[in-house]
Formats: sequence, structure tokens, C-alpha cells
Amino acid sequence: MKTLIHSPSPVGASLLAISGRTKGSPASWLLPGLLVLTLAGCAIGPDYQRPQLNTPAAFKQAAGWKAAAPADALERGAWWELYGDASLNALQQRLEQSNQTLAQSLAQYRQAQALVRGTRASFFPSLTGNAGKTRSGQGAGQSTVRLADGSTVTSGASGGGISTSYDLTFGVNWELDLWGKLRRQLEADNASLQASAADLAAVRLSLQSELAQNYLQLRVLDEQQRLLDATVQAYARSLRLTENQYQAGIVTKADVTQARTQLKSTEAQAIDLKYQRAQLEHAIAVLIGVPPAEFELAAVDGVPALPSVPVSVPSMLLERRPDVASAERAVMSANAEIGVAKAAWFPSLSLSAAGGYRSDMLDQWISTPNRFWSIGPQFAMTLFDAGLIRSQVDQAEASYDQTVAGYRQTVLDSFREVEDYLVQLRVLEEESGVQQEALDAARESLRLVENQYKAGTIDYNSVVSVQTAALANERSQLTLLGSRLTASVQLIAALGGGWDGAAPQPGDSRQ
Repeated sequence: MKTLIHSPSPVGASLLAISGRTKGSPASWLLPGLLVLTLAGCAIGPDYQRPQLNTPAAFKQAAGWKAAAPADALERGAWWELYGDASLNALQQRLEQSNQTLAQSLAQYRQAQALVRGTRASFFPSLTGNAGKTRSGQGAGQSTVRLADGSTVTSGASGGGISTSYDLTFGVNWELDLWGKLRRQLEADNASLQASAADLAAVRLSLQSELAQNYLQLRVLDEQQRLLDATVQAYARSLRLTENQYQAGIVTKADVTQARTQLKSTEAQAIDLKYQRAQLEHAIAVLIGVPPAEFELAAVDGVPALPSVPVSVPSMLLERRPDVASAERAVMSANAEIGVAKAAWFPSLSLSAAGGYRSDMLDQWISTPNRFWSIGPQFAMTLFDAGLIRSQVDQAEASYDQTVAGYRQTVLDSFREVEDYLVQLRVLEEESGVQQEALDAARESLRLVENQYKAGTIDYNSVVSVQTAALANERSQLTLLGSRLTASVQLIAALGGGWDGAAPQPGDSRQ
């Protein structure tokens, strides 16, 4: 239930005095006017304080790290250029220009910008204007009244017909922000805008990371395709050699069958890679905003080099994680919403004024005798709502607690991700070193066995076993390279993207 309280009141009287409708000395309205200005300087609700976090001084898997603090406005740079691949650079530019998910997030950011502009506009008076012409009519009639003596009297209604009126009105309305409700709302919307900007950065970084991972995996598949194609050619030569030896009576039919089985099995593996590559190519096409049928990525020789990842990454990298920034901005917005909810307990003061011209004749419409005006303040306050405002305040406070917990969880998840990718890169590095030793041994074993087979000292079954092991080790090493490349991209994304263009030193790398 809202009750409208009109002047006279100390504040209302002062406003009327200012408007010229109340007479008095300046001292009679100066003090109330100053009271209004003083009240306008306060804001209901708690001021924002960053939630306390229990954060480690350094990462377990790497030294030199510190706690995160939002710095999402900093430029991340073209971090993918660390991989030194011109095609990847070009694809990232196309993603920025044509990706529809990114365009969606950009539109959401523009909505948040418009919301802030709309909230800021509520601080200023609104001016309205209206001009119109009205035609109205009333029918004429008569009525009969019977008197006490039995006689009757007939009366006729005068007027009737159609009348025309012209109206020109201008109005001004302004709500004073006495308790800071509008300021708290602007604070909340500004925080939401910053959160939207961080969300946009997070979406952009996620899409860039996804594109880089797909591209690098595709290049690893290209390398595996070249390996299998070369292996198929080698196995085809071995099959021809075995067939010649069989015709000469040197080997048995079983050797020929084994050679053919190995060849066809490897050909099947090579065909399977084409399906996997096509899927990655289609995913890249969608990321850059084109139909898969209109996109083709030609194979090239070599795989992009694994970039040098510094062991002691500057702390600013973690501070630029956009999801951490977005989570804190959500806390800031929720804190301001508490003030908006609490301001409903206090009265609102609005000033309104209207004026214009009204006449029954068009030629005398805009003239002094036909002018009218009105001006005055208005207080509105909720006297009883059965606990509605209290429930809204409780809801705002609970929402704040929820966003604080979400912020703390986001920070914990960010620490976990960095730890995961740091240890993953280190373990994969160690595994790659051992796998390289196994590959070198397999290549040497294959060379020796092939020489023995050509000399006729062993059967082809021994050759098949060693060839299979060598191929498996070759593919395992390439798979490990792909995993390391993917982990490096994920680590860069977990750190917020890039190292500010600082060139890593060779001694700081883990290859």
C-alpha cells in the first residue's frame, strides 16, 4: 500500500518556494534545500569489499605465482603466434571476424552497455510533449418531474451537438535520488557491464583455444598420415620381395600371407585417419563461420613446434583470467543490489511540472488566456507490505552470498586448471623422452631384422613383429606430441592467454 504525501512539508515547501508558488525569504527554503542535497549524497546499502580468499602463495607445480585479481581489460595479444604457423594465424583472424558464437557474446555485451546508458538516464528529468485535437458530443433531451401536488414540470437539457478542443501540453518529471537507489542500481549495472566484458573475453579466449587445439591436432594427423603412407609403401615393397622369394622357393606361402595382412591392416589405419581429419576440418570451418562444404585445409609438411613455456610465469597472467574477473564483477553487482532492495524502505521524492495551452478555437489556441500550468513535489512511501520489502532484501543478500561462493569456486578451479596443465606438460615431457628412447631402439631393431631377413637367416614372422612394434612407437610419439601441443594451448588459456608478448628464454622451456 502506497500513500502519497503532498506539501506542505519542509522539503515540499522549499521546492514550491523555488518554483515561485510560495512566497518567503531565501532563508525559508535554503535549509530544507540543503537537507535535500545532503540526503542525495548518501546511498543505502553496503559498500563493496572484495571477498576474502584463502589462496596459496605459489603453485605446487611451479614457483613464482601469486593470487588472482581481475585485470581482464589488459590486452592479451596474439598468443597463438607462439606456435609460428601462418595458417593458424590467418584462421584466428577469420574467427575474430566471422564466428557466430563470438558475435552472440558481442551482442550481449552491447545489451549490457545499453542497460547502463538507460540507468544513467534515470538521473535526469524526463520531458514529455503532447499536442492533440478532440471532438466530443452530447445528446439533448428533456425530463419530466412530478411534484407533490400532482402537477408535472418538464425540463429540457441545453447544449448538445459537437464541440472541438485543442490541447498542447509539456510535462517534466524528475525523481530525486535521496537514498542512493539509482546510484546503487547504476553501480550494479556497471558491474554487470564489466562482467559482460569479461564474459566476452572468456568466450573469445575459449574459441581461440578450441581453434588452436583443433588445428594442431589436424597437423599431427597429417604427420601420422604421412607416416602411414610411407609405411604402406615400405610394406608393399616387402610384400613384393616376399612374393619373389616365395616364387624362388626361399620362403613359404605363410610369409606372403603375413606380408599381405600387415600391408592391408596398415592401409586400413591410413584410411581411418582421413575420417578423423575431416571431423577436425569441419570443426575449424564452423569456428571461422563458414559451411564445412566450403572450407578445405591443405596438408603441409611438419608440425608446429612446441612453444617454450616459462617455468616462472608472471603473476599477471593468472590475474587476467576473464572468468575470475566476471565472477568478481557478479559479486560487485549483487552487493549493489542489496542497496537497491533496502532503498525501498525509504520514501521517494519526485518533482513534476506541466504546462501548455488549451482552447476550443484553433485561431486562439496559442494565446495567453488559454495557457495553464502546474508544478509540485510528491512523496511516496510504502506503509505496509506484509514483509515484501524484507523478503526482497533477504533475497538480495542470499544472492550476494551465492555469488561470493561462486567467485571463490571459480578461483579454486582456476588454480586447479593451471596445476593440472603444468603437471601434465611436465609428465608428458618425461614420457616423450622415454618414448623417444623406445622409438630409437625400435628403429634400430627393425634395421637389423630386415637385414637378417634379406640374408635369409630369419623368417618373415620375426620381421612382422618388429615392424609392428616400430610403427606403434612412431605413432605413439606423434600422439604424445599432439597431447603436449594441446596441453600447452590449455595452459595458455588457463593463464588468461599469452605472456604479454614477452619472448620466453630457451633456458626456461620444457620441451
